[in-house]
Amino acid sequence: MQIRTSTAARPRADNARMVADVVRRQINDGDLVGTLDETVLIEDFTVSRNTIRDALAILRDEGLIERSPRVGTHVVSRKLDHGLDALLGLKETFVPHGEVRNVVRIATVVAPPHAVARKLRLEAGEDAVYVERLRYLDDEPLSLDITYLVPDLGTPLIGEDLEHNDIFVLLEAISGARLGRATVTVEAAAADPHSAAQLEIASGTPILLLERLTHLETGDRPVDLEYIRMRSDRVSLRSTAHRDQRKEIR
Repeated sequence: MQIRTSTAARPRADNARMVADVVRRQINDGDLVGTLDETVLIEDFTVSRNTIRDALAILRDEGLIERSPRVGTHVVSRKLDHGLDALLGLKETFVPHGEVRNVVRIATVVAPPHAVARKLRLEAGEDAVYVERLRYLDDEPLSLDITYLVPDLGTPLIGEDLEHNDIFVLLEAISGARLGRATVTVEAAAADPHSAAQLEIASGTPILLLERLTHLETGDRPVDLEYIRMRSDRVSLRSTAHRDQRKEIR
């Protein structure tokens, strides 16, 4: 027996959030472009006009749409998809969307923190290479990246063209081996004043904070550890998950 619950029985704020979540994804997927018709949305979601307007207000505040009394509602922006399934640098990822360039703030040899040395499997007292870059898509800053590299690969990398190349591409050229896998952790954070100024957003704005540890394919050696502050208003992260049928669920 199928039981249906009318959206009219739910609080308006809950319905507005539901509508905003679905429409946001449609905009970012490119399924909704140009003008948004309130009447069509009302029929699609079977909610009131006020609920639709509340949902559109959420998306307006996120910068995805603009609303004008005489002009209507228009999509003005969409987020860029950054897939987590493929091990690609930012330049490789956003080739269809524009030119990625890097402002290299620091590229030097450092004594790494113990946690970094452990993840890169460095010997006691062994140095690491530290690279800090502000990364742009055309003229818009997208991320602030800190990278620690193993010294045998990182030291020659300092002399390469870090402004116009992904570190991944340079690592493969220097090592003569392909990168194999990466472990990635993603969490939400509030932009500190310094990061916010670099990324041209307001202090306290939500950002994506990624830690990514990348290994060479040969020998599964860790060579690159990144801490990435990424603008969540411009980039969304996407992954495809597969259920492991071998694991018994208790």
